[in-house]
Amino acid sequence: MASVQECESALLSLAEKLAAVDPDVRAKYVVNRTLACRIPDLDVVFLATLNDEGIEQIRCSDGDATDGVQVRIAAQSDDLLALLEGQLSPPVAWATGRLKVQASPLDLLKLRALL
Repeated sequence: MASVQECESALLSLAEKLAAVDPDVRAKYVVNRTLACRIPDLDVVFLATLNDEGIEQIRCSDGDATDGVQVRIAAQSDDLLALLEGQLSPPVAWATGRLKVQASPLDLLKLRALL
């Protein structure tokens, strides 16, 4: 099991990658959304905001604090790290139940094109 700090570091790395995307490309695909990444084995939720600047305001909360969040994902800590490090394919993780996603189909398509 990965630690909370390792998961936070991986999410911050994802935010850095997204910030490095060409601003015109990012503006084409990003819509303002609130994000929640629940990690059940650690009983934490990382909350953030996605906008045309990238992923901002990443913060950790205990439990299931996802009320009002527009895009929700859930994965075990080790699976989250494998996903963010490119060792686990998101479609495979989703198909095998290792990744759960709640978002509108349009949001999913735009996020997939961006990442």
